[in-house]
Amino acid sequence: MAVTSNEKAAAGADRFLRACRQQPVDRTPVWFMRQSGRYLPEYRALREGRDVLELCRTPELATEATLLPLRRMDVDAAILFSDIMVPVAAMGVDLEIRDGIGPVVADPIRSTADLDRLHWLDPETDTPFVMETIRLLRKELAVPLIGFAGAPFTIASYLVEGGPSRHYVRTKALMHGEPVAWDHLMTRLGDAVLAYLRAQVAAGAQAVQVFDSWVGALDPDDYVRFVLPTMRRIFDGLVDTGTLRIHFGVGTGELLPLMREAGPDMVGVDWRVPLHEAWERVGFDVGVQGNLDPAVCLAPWEAVETKALAVLRRAAGRNGHVFNLGHGVLPETPVATLQRLVELVHERTER
Repeated sequence: MAVTSNEKAAAGADRFLRACRQQPVDRTPVWFMRQSGRYLPEYRALREGRDVLELCRTPELATEATLLPLRRMDVDAAILFSDIMVPVAAMGVDLEIRDGIGPVVADPIRSTADLDRLHWLDPETDTPFVMETIRLLRKELAVPLIGFAGAPFTIASYLVEGGPSRHYVRTKALMHGEPVAWDHLMTRLGDAVLAYLRAQVAAGAQAVQVFDSWVGALDPDDYVRFVLPTMRRIFDGLVDTGTLRIHFGVGTGELLPLMREAGPDMVGVDWRVPLHEAWERVGFDVGVQGNLDPAVCLAPWEAVETKALAVLRRAAGRNGHVFNLGHGVLPETPVATLQRLVELVHERTER
């Protein structure tokens, strides 16, 4: 029986969600972390004269930023344009996001007493612009919308260090030296992240991704003691919403089985572990997302194609693979490379 154009369109709109559920798809879905970003000239024009937080807090601008890459390439999902520090700023933290540096916190948290400066988050009151952006996007999008939040450890690392860090010395010193203070911080952030994600789902997000970008700095024992309970509480707290839950981290090869224990539907994998080995570590009963090295996308197309096909070969056509990079799109990435990459994945995986 011939497949109609309407049926093809419906399959495309549902492709990402089906893959997250490990259901059969007509071809492997693709989206990119930071698919709205400085590699797009339209995004740079939108950002001109504005900082990131201003963009995030203006629903019409955040909606436009989210839609920009979908006008350039046939990605299978949109991810909300925002920043992981948006809810933290709404909780009373004095911070700025500096280009080329990242979040910088004026008065870092270093003790239990400092937690008094973090008020409890009410997403509808404190971040209503995020929910309005989601509602606007659902009216515009033909593909699923992914909401997101930063994971408590990664957010805590910025709050404690005062900004980006290479070794997370102060963060680990607080964890081990003042475990009660650490537990209180993780509880406060865990409650905020869960409330924030539930509000995004209520507003219309069809999947959510929790970014634990810097948790790879921990060994498995510390992850189990200081991070896993909070992550499990977040993912368990989303079960009743029916939303699809993705857990992503960087440098987490040794933590992948533990990240799966937290309870997501899909685990995002960076480029350091071959996809099939990562899938074995998390178990084939959950999906995986990834995992092309973002830096490869700055190389000639022949190199990009070779590495992308290696990822697909390792996925072996199993249900439950979403093609993505192993981290966000780099600003220097040619737009044409990402366009060709989407086409390549779709063409080579068509069932």
